[in-house]
Amino acid sequence: MRYRFIDHTADIAFEAYGKNLEELFENSAYAFYDAFIDKKKLKGSEKRIIEVEADEEDLMLYRFLNELLFLFETQFFAGKAIKVKITDKKVFAEIQGCKFDRSAVKVEPKAITMHKFGIRREGGKLTAFVVVDI
Repeated sequence: MRYRFIDHTADIAFEAYGKNLEELFENSAYAFYDAFIDKKKLKGSEKRIIEVEADEEDLMLYRFLNELLFLFETQFFAGKAIKVKITDKKVFAEIQGCKFDRSAVKVEPKAITMHKFGIRREGGKLTAFVVVDI
């Protein structure tokens, strides 16, 4: 399982899973897009490159998701395939996707929140908890 949505009263919440940080970031991106876009309505193919830097893993994920949100809101871009590479304190992501029109949007994301945000290590696996304000 890549991710699962968690019932939340007013926002969208999800847990994403991974064997390593790269897989965790990729699965977090897939959860983000699945929450907000009808992927069946995505046509065409474009590529975007994201690069973020931070001293802590939690902050790297937070900045990464905020970049996805920025592309979503300003360029109407959603990803279909995500490949992440993490070196030292930098995240490099190549996102294959496309531009969308408003009819493909399930619900509008407003912000990635810090409410209970974080990465946990359990038994050799990683879990991220994310709440997105809608």
